[in-house]
This record gives sequence, C-alpha cells and structure tokens, in this order.
Amino acid sequence: MAAALYFVGLDVGGTTMKAAVVDGNGKTFPSVALRTNPERGQDAGIDTMGETIRQAIAAAKLTLADIAAIGVATPGLMDIHAGLILDPPNLKPWKNVPVRDRIAALFGKPTAFQNDANAAAFGEKWTGAGRGAHSMVMFTLGTGVGGGIIVGDAIIEGKHSHGGELGHLRIDRPDCGRLCGCGARGCLEAYASATAVTCRAREEMASWRGSTTLKQFYTANDDDLTAKVIFDLARAGDACATKVVDDTAYCLALGACAAIAAIDPEVIVFGGGVTDAGEWFRAKIDADVRRFGLPFPVESVRIVFAELGSDAGFIGAAACAKLLVPR
Repeated sequence: MAAALYFVGLDVGGTTMKAAVVDGNGKTFPSVALRTNPERGQDAGIDTMGETIRQAIAAAKLTLADIAAIGVATPGLMDIHAGLILDPPNLKPWKNVPVRDRIAALFGKPTAFQNDANAAAFGEKWTGAGRGAHSMVMFTLGTGVGGGIIVGDAIIEGKHSHGGELGHLRIDRPDCGRLCGCGARGCLEAYASATAVTCRAREEMASWRGSTTLKQFYTANDDDLTAKVIFDLARAGDACATKVVDDTAYCLALGACAAIAAIDPEVIVFGGGVTDAGEWFRAKIDADVRRFGLPFPVESVRIVFAELGSDAGFIGAAACAKLLVPR
C-alpha cells in the first residue's frame, strides 16, 4: 500500500494567515492562524508564513519529512506563473515578493502559488460545494467581489494572472453605472459586495417614502449599519431592506448569467459573509438566474452556497500543492 500523502495549505490575508495539513483525500487536520502584520515588511512576512506552516505541521502531529508539497494563496496583484506578489493593497508595503521561491527554498518542498479567490474556489471544488462537478464558477462576496473558475483540475488563471476577476463583470453601463473601486463604472462589485449593499441601502432609505427600520441607521457608521443588519431586516419583512436585498440578488444573478454564457459550468457557488443570509437569499438568486440566463444551460446549472467558510483558502492551496505531486 502506498504511503499517505500530506500537503500544507497556507492562506495569507491582510490581517491573519491560516494554514493546515490536508491529506490526499481532502481530510483537514487542525488549522493554525498567526497575525500577518504586513507593516513589518515582506521579509518578516515570509518568516511568519514559514512559522505558520511549521505550526500547522506540528498541529497535525507530523514532521516536514511527511509533507509532499506546500501551497500558498495570497491576495492582491500578482504574477501567478512567476510566483510573485506584485503590489498587494492589503499587504503594504510588500512589493515584488517571490513567495513561491522563498517558501520552496525555506522548506525544500515543491511549492504552488495561487490567488486567494482562485484557491478558495479550488477548495470548494475539491471538498466543498462543488465536489464531484467537472466545472465550477465561484463568486466570493465580501468587501469586494472576487471569483474563481475551475474546469477539470485547471484553474483558469489567464495570461496575466487575472482570470476569474468576476467582480469586474459589467452588469451596468460603463458611462453612468455605479463607480467601482477599480475606477470603472458598472462592475458587479459596485452593486453586490457587502460594501455596496450598505451604500445602496443608505441611498434607498434616503428616498424611501414608507416606514422602514433602516431609517434608524440613517446616521450610523459602517460598523453599525452592515450587510447583515440589512439582510436581517429584510428577513423580518422590512420593505425597504427587502428591496435592497432583492436588487442584490438580481445583480448577482446577472453576474452568474454572464458566467453561464461564457463557461457553461455545472455549478455556481456563492461564498462570503452575505451567504449567511441563508436559503431564502440563495433562492432569490436562483430564481433570477432562471429568468435571465441562457435557457438551455440554466436548466441544469446548480446555484449553491459555499460550504467550507474561511477554510476554503488553505484547502484550495493544499489542492494546488497536490497537483505538483505525480499520481
């Protein structure tokens, strides 16, 4: 019987890094998390990555000799093929960091490098909501909107490492749509991210003529008026909040319909905080996809919510590492 293979997946975020050992069947060992502290600089960041990986191996009661390969997922502008973080907004002042080669040299193991949203999608494809599917598109909903496209065992990275930038699908006119953080107008992210949901709620309550509990949050800061508050009020029947949520589902459905037309996936997965709203919100998105998508593919595409939560990134990074080892 062949020896079991073990992989370490590391997901680097602007605040914390999280890592765990994952075996060849997708079983996850206890995870560890350390503060990223990007302000300490990129050399210190590489050291912290190394320590997080070491602690993950120890938490699994294994040694480095047991590890077949390592996968690292990071945010921001990158050159995936070269293994470089280029200029990540959430990891300033890091710049042009050769993450893949530094980690490979530190541990002497084959090392994979991937965008964090792509890794999360690959994790869901391996052991989460997309398991068993040949093709999958994932939208990650948070402060922004990210995404990943998986076909077979391939992540669609693109020539310039920008494949799967689903938050920048255009769902409105680029000359007069909402302004996105990328500087363009009409992007999905400008309508359906958690930040955009609260912004649209403020606009909606300002012109709302009926009664709404949302008006109690008219002068609230962004810590008090959150997407969760808006979704909770909609679930409770608040008409103004319900309109905001319905419009969000509509926008996400338009993004999904564009992905269906381009990729024809078996499953579309939505992940991130707003999916905590539950089945009723998923059903809204699903209904709009059926209304507006290409008739034949939408008959069979599944619209689901992610299952792995914050573990998806390191599981997907481990899955990328797994691809480096001959079967």
